[in-house]
Amino acid sequence: MASNLSMHLKHCFSPPSLRSYFAEFISTFLFVFTAVGSAISARMLTPDVTSDASSLVATAVAQSFGLFAAVFIAADVSGGHVNPAVTFAFALGGHIGVPTAIFYWTCQLLGSTLACLVLHFLSAGQAVPTTRIAVEMTGFGASIVEGVMTFLLVYTVHVAGDPRAQGKKGLATTALGALVVGLVTGACVLAAGSLTGASMNPARSFGPAVVSGDFKNQAVYWAGPMIGAAVAALVHQNLVFPSAPEPLPHESRHGSVETVVV
Repeated sequence: MASNLSMHLKHCFSPPSLRSYFAEFISTFLFVFTAVGSAISARMLTPDVTSDASSLVATAVAQSFGLFAAVFIAADVSGGHVNPAVTFAFALGGHIGVPTAIFYWTCQLLGSTLACLVLHFLSAGQAVPTTRIAVEMTGFGASIVEGVMTFLLVYTVHVAGDPRAQGKKGLATTALGALVVGLVTGACVLAAGSLTGASMNPARSFGPAVVSGDFKNQAVYWAGPMIGAAVAALVHQNLVFPSAPEPLPHESRHGSVETVVV
């Protein structure tokens, strides 16, 4: 047991693993910077954003493009999760180990927080907008909405990245998978952005909350996405592709779009 623990720890701090953590940090920084930055820009250009649908479209497009780029640049290094819920889904499915998942979560949350700090200072102290639920909604209802959207996102991630469905992956396939994930994210923002902010990503909500000091309804943006991601992983692995994935060395599948996206 001691030798196994030592082996796991050694793997967690190996050069490839350290590179994967850094890739998750950079990619999450990129995504949150574009997502939150677009919200700040929309608010500055159109102060009365509650009555202007163009701000919703702008943030949806920004998040689609930002996530597409974030996933693509990290896919071959870390799998391009960019989202603690995606990491949780792959850990639940046995694609990555729990220690690796914990390091991924840490880097994702740090990347998100740093992105919001940079935006706060570069925008001359503009308040960092947090994800909020609509006045008409309850916390439970908002959690369900976030869970459903995250289910769609993580299910898309699994389908786009499963080599059993597409065979050997190359650069074009990686780009296509990242694009599909970006598009489904943008679609969900358009569908429910006015209801919950359409986070689908605990890191996306955590960074703004830390910088603004406003943690209201944070549980919604953790419970909903985590449950939705878990259901998506179980449905894909047990119903759509019930055969066991091919075992790979150690505990993770870095460099494969299967551990991919978002």
